Amino acid sequence: MRVDLLTKEYPPEIYGGAGVHAAELTKVLREHIDVRVRAFGAERDEEGTFSYTTPAELDGANASLSTLGTDLLIAADCGGADLIHSHTWYANFAGHIGSLLHGAPHVLSAHSLEPLRPWKAEQLGGGYAVSSFAERTAYEGAAGVIAVSAGMREDILRAYPSVDPERVHVVHNGIDIEQWSPNPETTVLTERGIDPQAPTIVFVGRITRQKGLPYFLRAVRELSADYQVVLCAGAPDTPEIAQEVNDLVAELSRERGNVHLITEMLPRHELTQILTHATTFVCPSIYEPLGIVNLEAMACGTPVVASATGGIPEVVTEGETGYLVPLEQLSDGTGTPVDPEKFVGDLRDALVRMVSDPERARVMGEASRRRAAEHFAWTSIAERTLEVYRTVIAQHS
Repeated sequence: MRVDLLTKEYPPEIYGGAGVHAAELTKVLREHIDVRVRAFGAERDEEGTFSYTTPAELDGANASLSTLGTDLLIAADCGGADLIHSHTWYANFAGHIGSLLHGAPHVLSAHSLEPLRPWKAEQLGGGYAVSSFAERTAYEGAAGVIAVSAGMREDILRAYPSVDPERVHVVHNGIDIEQWSPNPETTVLTERGIDPQAPTIVFVGRITRQKGLPYFLRAVRELSADYQVVLCAGAPDTPEIAQEVNDLVAELSRERGNVHLITEMLPRHELTQILTHATTFVCPSIYEPLGIVNLEAMACGTPVVASATGGIPEVVTEGETGYLVPLEQLSDGTGTPVDPEKFVGDLRDALVRMVSDPERARVMGEASRRRAAEHFAWTSIAERTLEVYRTVIAQHS
């Protein structure tokens, strides 16, 4: 079986969970089938991996147009594939056109949905309508859709009601339990002035509306300055949200101190040090189809305090591997909390509950590591993905 896997992100150009997913899935699938990766970006030296850059005529155009231009180049090269598998709207249109052009069935993995990220209009302007069109067209035409959680499956069927529920399969994200594991080293922390022994709350994520970082920073206002806060936060979607976060961090630094902001993307061996020495990881997202960052923290033996939205409750077990913060949200697609102050207060209370009892946090951290290893190993994720491939190909033939 030959599968052409299409993705915007692929090593070394990764900035989010979808890129991690594409890379790890490819690695384990190649043990069983012929996988040819077609990715956006500069040339790569990995065998079976092909890179595509924006057509020169579209340099400087709206980002949505340059994406579609790259998609057409990718689609042209998918001839001979038994199945085309695309990731995120950036590559979904390439999968759709490639399927029409070459007759191979198209399966797409749903890592997020444009209708549930209306703030993307801030980033793309009119291009948001284009990205929404590309995504909708791909979903409605796909032979199979892989949702990374049951919560995501419900979102797909609600956002795209014409999609046949029988074509939507749930296959969770995975974690490399060996690469993501407790790291006792402390050099990265000490070099950055972070106390390895202090009670610590760590956030890791892009600065985007869906990650809910401003809500967490407002909760930090009411936390003891004894609680160290480490923010691994970069790649802002817009200058506006970057400014909002910078202002909140500056205010916290003046009022309480003990806040460390890291804006560059850390290599894994450095990030595992920070995660391992955290008392808890925090995920205040208002939109999170699964939340691979939670799995990364759990694999490092760190418990999680997270909003109870999307696929997060399928990862974090309440009272066992962490605490889930109730989140009642508006139904207008923005995910905005109905009562933002209540959400901030509940988040604060859950963090205090965790950090104030280090022994309980340690036990939960051990349970977190076990859960990540037993339920989210990439070998089982690959087996389930292969089942979807075989089912779709059989139905298509």
